[in-house]
Amino acid sequence: MPRRFLSERRRDPYYRAAQREGLRSRAAFKLMYLDDRFRLFRPGARVLDLGAAPGGWSMVARDRVGPRGEVVAVDPRPIEPIDGVRSVRGKVGDPGLLRGLGDAPFDVVLSDMSPRISGAYATDHARSVSLVHDALALARRTLRPGGSFTAKVFDGDLVDDLLRELTRTFAAVRRTKPPASREPSSEIYLVALGYRPEGASGGPGRKTSPGSASDI
Repeated sequence: MPRRFLSERRRDPYYRAAQREGLRSRAAFKLMYLDDRFRLFRPGARVLDLGAAPGGWSMVARDRVGPRGEVVAVDPRPIEPIDGVRSVRGKVGDPGLLRGLGDAPFDVVLSDMSPRISGAYATDHARSVSLVHDALALARRTLRPGGSFTAKVFDGDLVDDLLRELTRTFAAVRRTKPPASREPSSEIYLVALGYRPEGASGGPGRKTSPGSASDI
């Protein structure tokens, strides 16, 4: 790694805190913030964590749903075993992935997936939005009514259309940037609460304008 990156990381308070607390990534603090702000988890909930490697979000989810809950971590890369977390090796969008997730619906679907960075922002933004679409398609097949969906995306001109799609399927949609996100980063998080399957299928549902997807 470049020396400058290593030096900046050592000065990063979230990186140091993650090391001190035995967390697998500084991203764990982003999910803690999102749960504290939007109450994503409850004891006994079933959670699907997409793009889970190295497991930082899965560890937070496991701790917050407790021993009666279940966390299923999905990633094409191997994940070191985590007590209380079931890992599934696979890629979102693969037809066979559903078979490994079990029959019970999930209460929460999380996506911290990122595209392979090309260096061309328009390309990276479009790829990021595409990953959210893939995660949302899976969420629509696995979420229970009333469940929640949270996804990372690189901000840009395609986000408004993504928000409109989310508001057709969820009762409330919010966009936010956790304090643990690096200031120069374009990443934001979309939090969609109150899944409505009838909205996903084009049926009736409360109409919500893109303006309701507020920044918090």
